[in-house]
Amino acid sequence: MHFRAVHSRSSLQATMAGHRQSLAAASLKLPALLLLLIFSLNWGHAVAHFDPANMTELQKHVSFFDRNKDGFITPVETIQGFVAIGCEYAFATAASASIHGALAPQTTPAGTPLPHLTIYVENIHKAMHGSDSGVYDPKGRFLPQKFEELFKTYAILRPDALTLAEMHAMLFAKRDLDPISWAPPEIEWGLLFTLASDWLGFLHKDSVRGIYDGSVFTKLEKKWHPSQSDI
Repeated sequence: MHFRAVHSRSSLQATMAGHRQSLAAASLKLPALLLLLIFSLNWGHAVAHFDPANMTELQKHVSFFDRNKDGFITPVETIQGFVAIGCEYAFATAASASIHGALAPQTTPAGTPLPHLTIYVENIHKAMHGSDSGVYDPKGRFLPQKFEELFKTYAILRPDALTLAEMHAMLFAKRDLDPISWAPPEIEWGLLFTLASDWLGFLHKDSVRGIYDGSVFTKLEKKWHPSQSDI
C-alpha cells in the first residue's frame, strides 16, 4: 500500500477544521458542564498522592496541562495548555469542556464532592479510552516495543515519520468494536499532526515519541511563546 508524501497545509487545515467543528458541536451539548466549569473554580480538591519524580509516561503526557504542578488539572488549566501549544482560544475552550466532561469523573477519587470537573493526574490511567495506539500499558507505562512496531507497520514512505494518510491508516487499524472510542484518537492525533508535522507533511518519530511523555507540548510552547516558556 502506498501513500503520497506531500500534503498541503490547506488540506491539513481543512482536516483540523472538521476536528474543531466536532469539538464545538460537542461543547454545545454540554451547557451545564460549561456552567459547572466556572462554578468549580472555587472548589477544593482531594489530596494528590503521586510522586512527580516517578510518573508514568501517561502521567507525564497530561502533566503539561497541570500548569501549577499540584497534581490536579482544572478546566482553566487545560484551556491555558491548549493556547500555549498554538490553539485558538475558542478551540481550547471547547476541547477543555469535552475533555473534562469525559475524563474528570473517571479520575476523581470516590467520595469527592461534586462537581467532578478536575482531572487527577495520579488516576489518569483510569480514563484511558479504547481505539488508542496500544503504546501504553493499562497503568499508563510506555511500551517501547509497541512504539517501534507502530513505525515498522505504518511508516511506509519514511521509516522515521508518518504522513497524514499513514496516521489515519494506523488509527483505523487500531479501532476497537466501540464506535464511541473512535473520535478521541482521531481528534488528538489530528491536532498534533497539524501542530507538530513539518512543512512537507511528515510527523517525525521523535515528535510522536514526545506525544507519549508530553515533551512535544513543551517544544510547541517554546515555539509559540518563547519568552513565556523560559519564565
